Amino acid sequence: MALDEIKQRLSRFAEVEAAGSSPLYAHLAAKAAEDDEVAGLLAAAPAGEARANLLLAAAHRLIQADPIHPLSRYYPTLGGFDGVDSETWPLFREFLLGRADKAKEIIGTRYTQTNEVRRAALLYPAVAAAAKAAGGKIALLEVGCSAGLLLGLDRYGYRYQCDGGEQLVAGPAKTPLGLHCALELAEGAMAPKLPKKLTIAAKAGLDRMPVDAADEDELAWLEACVWADQPDRIRLLRTAAAAQRKDVPELITGDAVDDLAATAARLPADLPLVVLTSHLLPYLEEPRRAAFVEAVAALAADRPLWWVSEEAYDVGLKYVLPGRDDLVFRGESTLGLVHWAGGKADAKALARTAPHGQRMEWLAG
Repeated sequence: MALDEIKQRLSRFAEVEAAGSSPLYAHLAAKAAEDDEVAGLLAAAPAGEARANLLLAAAHRLIQADPIHPLSRYYPTLGGFDGVDSETWPLFREFLLGRADKAKEIIGTRYTQTNEVRRAALLYPAVAAAAKAAGGKIALLEVGCSAGLLLGLDRYGYRYQCDGGEQLVAGPAKTPLGLHCALELAEGAMAPKLPKKLTIAAKAGLDRMPVDAADEDELAWLEACVWADQPDRIRLLRTAAAAQRKDVPELITGDAVDDLAATAARLPADLPLVVLTSHLLPYLEEPRRAAFVEAVAALAADRPLWWVSEEAYDVGLKYVLPGRDDLVFRGESTLGLVHWAGGKADAKALARTAPHGQRMEWLAG
């Protein structure tokens, strides 16, 4: 990828994705977008993977291995407590370029692997709606599963704080992990009805490079992909990883499009299937996104199927629910639920969602 395009990606990340939620990463990405040497490290990335998240995750992984370096004082995930100041970028630049070979090795051999556990709170209402429509038991297939921690969403507990003061509680009473999410209601919308229990009778994950969360080195990479000034996300990640060891799902290595049908066939054919994606589609090129939606639709010819999509509208839901420019939001995604019957897609936009699961605006009546 050309250096100019890499720098544009870094700048966009700083201005859109990190702005307002990660002062550290917004600052570092903005500075990197102006620095040919630092931005140039991303040239080592696999084709199409030169992203700000990957550069920052590589730096995070390296500082994990050298936590006494002065840069660590800006990394709350490593116990740092200093905010961004005039020394942050010079220290970051010196640290990363001084380990350029190691950084390039990580960037060239790793993919951005996120398991944002709080997104389970966004997905739960949609999966519950699909299960209700399916009549109860379902099979769950997450595409782009990373370590598969979202496949445990039926075991987590949820507390939704409504803007009117009401609280909605969902999930089992005994849970290894409790998740909180702010729930706003759009004008005219009614709060979703959430069950205490989901019956997921079979589950599997598909990923080009699944992560074994029981492996400490692999778990460290997952942690490195978490933004370094948001330590609560790592706490949830580790809690979910520990819980998964008691209920390990099958994780399959393969392509999101080419291997989808074969992976779905590993789940019992008599169970309605819910296909789940969360922030997967931006990692596919435009033609592959359309091909993925077509591949999901093809599965519906053989069994009842729902697609739960928590993606930016213009990379996901637009293929089955076109013309909804009102769903295009800066830095936000749309929670969608799609069901195919007779070859036709019935698609609904359920909510607008924040990127890390902290809040959602419910749209459906």
